[in-house]
Amino acid sequence: MKFPFGKQQKTFEHGVHPPQFKEATAGKPIRRMAFAPQLIVPLLQHIGAPAIPIVREGQEVVRGEPIARAAGFNSVPMHAPVTGVVQRIALAPTPMGNMAPAIFIKTYPGASQEILYGAPRDIGGMSPEALVLAVQETGVVGLGGAAFPTHVKLSVPEGKSVHTLIVNGCECEPYLTTDHRIMLERTQDILAGVHVALRITGASRVLVGVEDNKPDAIESLRAAFDACPAPAEVVSLPTKYPQGAEKMLTKALLGGEVPSGGLPIELGTLIMNVATLAQIGDLLPRQQGLIERVVTIAGPGVQKPGNYLMPLGTPLWFILESAGFDGKADQVVLGGPMMGMAIRSLATPITKGITGILALAKGGSASNTKTYPCIKCGSCLAACPVQLNPSRLGLLARKQQYAEMEQGFHLNDCFECGCCSYVCPANIPLVQYFRIAKAMNRQQRSRAQAAQNRGGRS
Repeated sequence: MKFPFGKQQKTFEHGVHPPQFKEATAGKPIRRMAFAPQLIVPLLQHIGAPAIPIVREGQEVVRGEPIARAAGFNSVPMHAPVTGVVQRIALAPTPMGNMAPAIFIKTYPGASQEILYGAPRDIGGMSPEALVLAVQETGVVGLGGAAFPTHVKLSVPEGKSVHTLIVNGCECEPYLTTDHRIMLERTQDILAGVHVALRITGASRVLVGVEDNKPDAIESLRAAFDACPAPAEVVSLPTKYPQGAEKMLTKALLGGEVPSGGLPIELGTLIMNVATLAQIGDLLPRQQGLIERVVTIAGPGVQKPGNYLMPLGTPLWFILESAGFDGKADQVVLGGPMMGMAIRSLATPITKGITGILALAKGGSASNTKTYPCIKCGSCLAACPVQLNPSRLGLLARKQQYAEMEQGFHLNDCFECGCCSYVCPANIPLVQYFRIAKAMNRQQRSRAQAAQNRGGRS
């Protein structure tokens, strides 16, 4: 179905065109991974407050059973990804490199691992408010990598309204093809999730954005969205990084500019990832929680690349071993090569926001390149999709002038896409500088707030 959505740009200014490296996984169907002997379920797998355990050590749990409750509205529960016994609740390594509380579950090797928790329910008569709470009960967060609680995102703030639901199927990061396979294999689940999102938000139209390097997904979605309850259009977008970023996708599809420091809802739009919508469409009618997700495993360091459906909490060592890891990788990256992070420990478990695991061979990573002084070439300015001055920001970061980066050069508008680092001929790790600067500014604000609180009590 076609719909006059206004001025569609179908692209955005700047950006980069890195090699795609998607061929090894895009054409392979999703495969289920075996259950590891022990799963580690972190209590914080999302933006917001960590979940609170409701199980004890030595307790038996069945697959799908709630094991931690949400700590307020800006939090989500956790569910048992496996039938087994709770060994302990203790600290475990996280993708960020620190240690955080987690529930360790020993897998029962003889269990069938059927999902034994949940019951069918009719969501057709539920109010928008009841649907929001039901989404929270599933524990679904943004599966495109942001891990923002989905029920919070669906809760339209007072004074705001949503007229357009944008479905994000771009998946612009190299190597990653999880969304591609979900668009092909779980099209009806995506459509069911769109139904729920429309009912909650009151949006009157739907735009689906997919990069043109996925023609089979575009065809599949166009056939399915003929049954969408609202006017809908699946738009083929040029393949360019970071096409899937919220601000870039809004610009490409609607021609609108999200204001500095603002969100797409300022323009009356809500953007949701296809994998997130597929989980909502699948889990809500079955009254079940999020216990597994599809992850791309790729890179020259693995012999069996592909997209694997795996239980949350599966440790990296088990995943890589299952995918034929040859042990010759220089680094293992969680996510894509542009925005992902290298991990320190293979004991790190998979969490809800992890989209990919890349084993990058020795000699093929940026860590082996020498950094040179900035030559003022302007390549980073030409690449930055939000039109910042990464060169100036980098120089300020080197001088530790973090406050000036934020106040005078819009540091917080940077969403750390990595375009500047990718094009820099001097190999300056600009995006890493910006992450440090943001962290230092947050720390400074926290100290100032703590000092103010102490002064107020004196």
